[in-house]
Amino acid sequence: MSSTNTNSAAAPLRQLPVLLFRQLRPKQWTKNLLIFAAPLFSFETINPGSLLDTLIGFLLLSFVSGCVYIVNDYADREADRNHPVKKYRPMASGALPPKLALVFGALLLAASLAVSYVLNPLFTGLLLLYFAMNVAYSFRLKHVVIIDIMIIAAGFVLRAIAGGLVIHVPFTPWFLLCTMLLSLFLAIGKRRHELHLLQNDKGSHRKVLDQYSFDLLDQMSSIVTTATIISYSLFTFTSGRTVHLMWTIPLVIYGMFRYLYLIHIEKKGGAPDRVLLEDTHILVTVILYVISVVGILVYFE
Repeated sequence: MSSTNTNSAAAPLRQLPVLLFRQLRPKQWTKNLLIFAAPLFSFETINPGSLLDTLIGFLLLSFVSGCVYIVNDYADREADRNHPVKKYRPMASGALPPKLALVFGALLLAASLAVSYVLNPLFTGLLLLYFAMNVAYSFRLKHVVIIDIMIIAAGFVLRAIAGGLVIHVPFTPWFLLCTMLLSLFLAIGKRRHELHLLQNDKGSHRKVLDQYSFDLLDQMSSIVTTATIISYSLFTFTSGRTVHLMWTIPLVIYGMFRYLYLIHIEKKGGAPDRVLLEDTHILVTVILYVISVVGILVYFE
C-alpha cells in the first residue's frame, strides 16, 4: 500500500481532474434520472424551458450526490480497502489525496447550492436535506440496522420530489409511496448482494451486515415487492390521470421480477445503476415504460 501511495503522490497534476471527476462517481448518476419522473408524468404541460430546468436540476443533484460520495469515501477509505471492488476507488486506492477531495467537494457543494437557489429556494432546501441526511448516514446511520436501508430509500424519494420542485408541479401521495417502496426494494437488494459478497467475513467491511441474514432480507424483499406492485396498480387508477396507465403494470411487474432474478440467480444487485445499464432486459423494460407512459398520456388523456 505504501508503494501505491508513493506513486500516487508523484503522479502528474494533469491526472487530478480525472481523479476528482471519478471521485464524483458519474456512473452512479443514473440514480438521479428519477428527477425526470416529474416531467414524464406532467408531459402535456412541459415546455423547453422546464426541460432545461430539469436538466440543470439533474446536474446539480448529481454534483451534490458526488459531494456526498466524497464524504462517504473519505469516512470509509480504510474499510473500502478490504472490499473487492471499492478498494479501487480514488481515495481508497491512495491515488487521490483525501484533503484535496474534501476541499473540492466543499467548493462544488457551495456552487451547486447557489445555482439551485435560482431555480427554486425549496430545491436548495431539499439539496441541503439530501446532503445532511447522507452525511449522517456515512458517519452513523449506516451502522443502524433497518434504518440504513430506509435512509437509502429516502434518498430516492428526495430525488423524485426534486423533479417536482424544479418545474413547480405537485406529486400525488400514491406516486411518492410507489417511489419509496421501489427504493426500499432496491436498497434491500443492495444489502443482500453485499451480504452474499462478504458472507465469509461480512463484518470486516460493513458492521451492519452482522445484523442481517438472508432469510430476513428475503422476507423484507417479498413484502416490499408485493406492496410496490399493489401501490403502483392503485396509482394508475387513482392518480387522476387516464386509467389506461394500467397497461404499464405488466412492465413494472416484469422489471421487478427480472431484478429479483438478477439478485437471487445471477447474484447481482449491489449497484442498481450498473444493473440498469448492463442488463439488457432491465434497460429495454425501462425504455418501453417511458415510451408507454408518454404515449398513453398523449393519446388517451
